Amino acid sequence: MKYIAINSAKYGKPDEKAVIGKVIAENPELKSKVKEVIQLVKDCIKEFESLSEEDKKALISKYASEEKKKEERELKLPPLPEAEVGKVIMRFAPNPNGPPTLGSARGIIINGEYCRDYKGKYILRFDDTDPKTKRPILEAYDWYIEDFEWLGYKPDEIIYASKRIHLYYDYAKKLIELGGAYACFCKKEEFKKYRDGGIACSHRNNAVEDNLEVWEKMLEGAYDEGEVVLRIKTDMTHKDPAVRDWVAFRIIYTPHPLVGDKYCVYPMLDFESAIEDHLCKTTHILRGKDLRDSELRQRYIYEYFGWRYPITIHWGRVNVLEFGKLSTSLIRREIEAGNYAGWDDPRLPTVKALRRRGITAEAIRRFYLALGLSESEVNVSMKSLYAENRKIVDPIANRYFFVADPIEIEIKGLPEEKQVEIPLNPNSKEKRVLHGERRIYISREDFEKLKGENVRLKDFCNVILDEKAEFVSYELLEAKKGKNIIHWLPKNQVKKCRVVGEKIWDGFVERGVEKEIGKVVQFERFGFCKIEKANEEVLAIYTHD
Repeated sequence: MKYIAINSAKYGKPDEKAVIGKVIAENPELKSKVKEVIQLVKDCIKEFESLSEEDKKALISKYASEEKKKEERELKLPPLPEAEVGKVIMRFAPNPNGPPTLGSARGIIINGEYCRDYKGKYILRFDDTDPKTKRPILEAYDWYIEDFEWLGYKPDEIIYASKRIHLYYDYAKKLIELGGAYACFCKKEEFKKYRDGGIACSHRNNAVEDNLEVWEKMLEGAYDEGEVVLRIKTDMTHKDPAVRDWVAFRIIYTPHPLVGDKYCVYPMLDFESAIEDHLCKTTHILRGKDLRDSELRQRYIYEYFGWRYPITIHWGRVNVLEFGKLSTSLIRREIEAGNYAGWDDPRLPTVKALRRRGITAEAIRRFYLALGLSESEVNVSMKSLYAENRKIVDPIANRYFFVADPIEIEIKGLPEEKQVEIPLNPNSKEKRVLHGERRIYISREDFEKLKGENVRLKDFCNVILDEKAEFVSYELLEAKKGKNIIHWLPKNQVKKCRVVGEKIWDGFVERGVEKEIGKVVQFERFGFCKIEKANEEVLAIYTHD
């Protein structure tokens, strides 16, 4: 009765199949008794329909309230350790070498939710100090700010690390003076042998004055790229070789997209991030468990300066099955190779692409809140995100007919051409009108599958399907209920339409979609689509089924 009441509230009348699906999903053990379940659901629907309107509303109110509370419990994040309301400071720190991806959205959302819950400060910090290997894209700074706000979070402060490099130089100098950093002239392969063997290189114990002199020359551009680096002095016997005397600064002469050739010595991410988290008074860091080494390395800086390290929460990687390891760098190469049309290509897992498809920010938020903060690696399918989005768009999306790969048929013996009124939306009394005429279009797939059968042209009439179809009746009962019901379009009332998704579908659509630009609609028996353009031809982006 719970699902009958909830389904009735959404659509005005309970749908038997939808209710059965919900019952089986909640009680998988009932699959073996599906016939009994079907009968029970039918009986319960009859009972529900026999109730007074007042009793129906009472049931709907009761179960809707229970579902809302259950959903809220499922979407609640665990408390932040040692967090005080009004004193939490968190950051999301991307490298803008492309726009935010679905993976980036996780960090934006979870950090944002905690800052909202604790009335904290939320910082968007661009970790953009690699002008060469992971070179920032100038437009990506704005893309991040735009998508950040589209997802529902407004940063309290925006920091560009590349504009603050002079601050990192000050701390590097202080570390040299404290004996916590030194200039190293070892070649990369040479130092790897020292590191793997847990042996100090010959430069490690150079005098502070010598290290300061080399540091100043580095800043003046006196050395070539790769000739010298500044290392943090850690423990050369540490059990994790990645922690042993790691590189904090290296020389790069490639101009930076944002600050040009102002600098030629750039901090590594672990150094820049460590200093920024201190300067910003970051209280909590959300970090992938694969980045535990970062904390181990950064703690040496904090110990040298006597600072307290932020509380760190590690989470496991989320693998979206449909995309595998499609990184920002790889996407960029694929776009440059012409394999994708751009960062908003509907086949990509960027937030720009998801927005273009009609995936809502709320669906992405719910998708990630439901996953939580487990340290275990999680494999999920886009189907989970689509399910969340469907809950949001299904009640409000207007319905239309789209005929892909159309074939024209003629209805012989049609008594008269008439106006056919079809609901625009299950939750609305508004109708859309199609002209039921003798020449119509149906999809080639339906034609080849149902040729020769008694077919119901939805809300119009029944025909024996062929190129010259034979009119049977206007009555619904002439076709098998729930089967052989297909969509159609009148020849003189269509507009060309292209649907772009994993593949491209060309066909015709109702002219009514011209007023739906920027909205998600449902093409009946096809799927949800976002109407992008409606000029000579309608362009629709496939959302999901």
